[in-house]
Amino acid sequence: MAAPSGDQEDTEKKRNKFGTFGGVFTPSILTILGVIMFMRSGYVTGQAGLMGAIIILVIAKAITFLTGLSISAISTNTDVEGGGAYFLISRSLGPEFGGAIGLALFLAQALAVPFYILGFVEAFVATFPAAEPYFLHVGLGMLTLLFIINLVGADWAIKTQYVVLSILVVAIGSFIIGGAMSFDMETARQNWEAAYTGDTNFWVVFAVFFPAVTGIDAGVNMSGDLDDPEKSIPRGTLAAIGVGFLVYFLNIFISGGSTPRMRLIEDPFAALMTQAGVMGFAVVGGVFAATLSSAIGSLLGAPRILQALARDEIFPGLKFFAKGTTDGDEPMRGLWLTFFTGVGVLLLAGGGGGGGALNAVAAVLTMFFLFAYGMTNAAAFIEEFSRNPSFRPKFKWFHWSTGLVGGLGCVAAAFLINPLAAVVSLVLVTGTYFYISGRVLKKSFGDARRGFYYERVRTNLLKLAEFPTHPKNWRPTALVLSGNPRTRETLTTYASWMGTGRGIMSLVSVIEGRVHDKLDARREAQEELETYVDEHDIQAYSEAIVAPSFQQGLGVILQAQSIGPIKPNMVVAGWPSDPEEPEEYARQLRVTHELGLSQVLCVDNGLPDDPDRIDIWWRGHENGSLMAILGYLLQNNWEWSRANIRLLKMLDPGEELGDAEARLAELIDAARLDADYTILEEGHFPTALHKHSSDADVVMLGFRPPSEGFAERFHQAYSEFVEDMPTTLIVCSTGDADLLS
Repeated sequence: MAAPSGDQEDTEKKRNKFGTFGGVFTPSILTILGVIMFMRSGYVTGQAGLMGAIIILVIAKAITFLTGLSISAISTNTDVEGGGAYFLISRSLGPEFGGAIGLALFLAQALAVPFYILGFVEAFVATFPAAEPYFLHVGLGMLTLLFIINLVGADWAIKTQYVVLSILVVAIGSFIIGGAMSFDMETARQNWEAAYTGDTNFWVVFAVFFPAVTGIDAGVNMSGDLDDPEKSIPRGTLAAIGVGFLVYFLNIFISGGSTPRMRLIEDPFAALMTQAGVMGFAVVGGVFAATLSSAIGSLLGAPRILQALARDEIFPGLKFFAKGTTDGDEPMRGLWLTFFTGVGVLLLAGGGGGGGALNAVAAVLTMFFLFAYGMTNAAAFIEEFSRNPSFRPKFKWFHWSTGLVGGLGCVAAAFLINPLAAVVSLVLVTGTYFYISGRVLKKSFGDARRGFYYERVRTNLLKLAEFPTHPKNWRPTALVLSGNPRTRETLTTYASWMGTGRGIMSLVSVIEGRVHDKLDARREAQEELETYVDEHDIQAYSEAIVAPSFQQGLGVILQAQSIGPIKPNMVVAGWPSDPEEPEEYARQLRVTHELGLSQVLCVDNGLPDDPDRIDIWWRGHENGSLMAILGYLLQNNWEWSRANIRLLKMLDPGEELGDAEARLAELIDAARLDADYTILEEGHFPTALHKHSSDADVVMLGFRPPSEGFAERFHQAYSEFVEDMPTTLIVCSTGDADLLS
């Protein structure tokens, strides 16, 4: 994360310091005990019956409880700053996932404010019909009032929530106590089983009820304003989930035993007022309190998410919203944006509840919350499942299986509630993820994905070691002796063509000297290799080593470069036009061969413009197999997709032309290779080579490392072969790659 500015440093010292009850429990429970409690809970009980409604409650609460465990684990494993769920996800799954979910959460919270205001106004107008002509005015007025409360400061918003909570407690108490006094076992028995009407079923009713258990993020969003986040977030979140479960359970059970089924289905709000008896007016106050408390929670949360996104500099153009006030670090700029967003939505809604378009947007917002919960579960699951040593949460009641089940539950709930909205939300979140991934983003929060991939790689390496090597599974694992790759672009390009997508390639630079004298040179060489790989978009690793001599360095890296069972099986190097010590060079070729590595020596005569032919000179099965496989790998690159492979073979002494053609055709067929072949009767190889392959795009020849004393003759012969030829790859195989496997 970028270092905080001076303004941010000052504000961090003066930030709010709310406790568990005011900072986490109150915002969460007020959002949980929302409109669904008053307007739809009775409908759920009437349709699904007492038993079905309790099962729905248990399933829904289980999802949020498991999410609460994940939130508790992550929040006690790191220093929690502002941003709530965005902060937790970005520090676990990385900036791409965090940014995608963070933006979705901000939009959801910002747009939720006017939706809650609309809910309040509709309830207000239903209670006081004379106010209907002033629908928009009431909405704008209430939004402005709540905005002013937040503008004064989060502490005033929290104090206001205490008042709202008091009203809500009185309302809930009135219909719980009133319903208990009129509870009748016969009514409960009649309402015990489901009696679905119309097209409803268990999952349709579940979808109606599930939004009631969301809202736990309202407290988490206050993370940057808490005195002790690692204690307050787990305690406040889990307490809100537990209290919410108890209240909904009592409401379902008592309503089911005190109110006839059809009244619950047709007018659940009126049923609650009847339950409350003489305290029916308190239920009206409860509806007002529920909608306004949710709006206050969203007004608190949205600007804080935006401020955290801006400070992490994930999206360009948001830096303006990073600044907070000097007194409490309040995100005023984000608050103003949230306010104007609310005004805009209310103006679009006009004098009514918004219609189908706003309902569709509301469904998408619910999906955003669910995907945020799912990502939180995924983050905790990955951290624990990958056995990341740095994942040591103080909260001990978490296991990777709870994170996995919670994450899957969130996804399932999203598609059960509204499949279309779930798909739309998923597309939006995924698109944002790829947008962030496509930027040159240098943010790193030590996210859990590295640990997850590490654990997968470790496990797979152990499994891979149990399997013996076989020519059928041969893939190029190449060490490319590139030195400074900018001076050997043909070499590195051919190595990349032969390995991309099928194998592993490492660019190697050997620096001669003593290690402690060459540390700076080594670092520069490493950076040079990494920069080259990035600029040329090559799938390769890079390694710079220091050794007293090139020969010693080569010997060390040939023996030591491996990760368990994945060891280099091929060395790609340049062809020296005039080696200073031919015998030493020949010794390098022999040592490499004896260590079990195939070799490809690149005679650099440039890169082809539009390649259409690969010539392979077949002299024997061992080298020929590797050359044919390398030719096939070249063809798999789009630059070579039009190129044909041609095998050329000179008749051996005493060999019949027909027999040679038959054997080569049989070989190509058995090897499943798309190639042509040509049998040559000329007796002089250099002449035939220049005559038939000088117009090819690349030529492949086989070789065997020269014996001691034959180094100069070997180098002179091959230098004559490749003179005035296109780029030529001189190949020596150890036999590991078999064309017929």
